[in-house]
Amino acid sequence: MEIQHPRLKGLIFVALCALPGIGSTLMWLRGVSLIPLTAYGLMSLVAFLLYWSDKRKARAEQWRTPEKVLHALELAGGWPGALLAQQVFRHKTRKVSFQLVFWLIVLAHQVFWIDQLFLDAGLFSLF
Repeated sequence: MEIQHPRLKGLIFVALCALPGIGSTLMWLRGVSLIPLTAYGLMSLVAFLLYWSDKRKARAEQWRTPEKVLHALELAGGWPGALLAQQVFRHKTRKVSFQLVFWLIVLAHQVFWIDQLFLDAGLFSLF
């Protein structure tokens, strides 16, 4: 499978992963929690594999993974793996409603880490 514009997509992927990667690594190094760093890794792996499985099932016209399951994994930190899988398998890239929810999840993660790293958790101090 060929990914179109791999350098540009790679650069965008790295840029999107920078804040969550730095933020969750700093949380671990400061002794706060290893959970975010672990969640991003594990959930990304699970999301990637589930996208792969769902693509295979779509081709075989079998029972599919519900979109809400994919979105739940993305929200739990698996969006980097989901983004990679979308590009590698060309899966779920054309359905606008799915992409809208996916990118809102990515945005939520970015906003959370901007808040944690630069705003001293001011936005999320209410929670």
